[in-house]
Amino acid sequence: MKRALNRAMIVGWPAFLMAGILEMLVFSLVDPGQLHWFGGAPLELEPSAIYTLAFFVFWVVIAIAGGITQLLGASASEINSRSFR
Repeated sequence: MKRALNRAMIVGWPAFLMAGILEMLVFSLVDPGQLHWFGGAPLELEPSAIYTLAFFVFWVVIAIAGGITQLLGASASEINSRSFR
């Protein structure tokens, strides 16, 4: 269990930091009040809600990429053994 928590922190913490940086970069260029759905209807959300949702989307996407990197960096014997979990 400790190994799994360690792996989760190795992926989650850098993903959290990079999601914050990505959010600052994106919203320095994009006004959340000007965002529209794909059909053209404006988003009916407060700017703070858009910032929050975008942060969590960025965090999840970056964490998935980090998790895939962890899997690709592991050997087949590590993945098939209980020590990887």
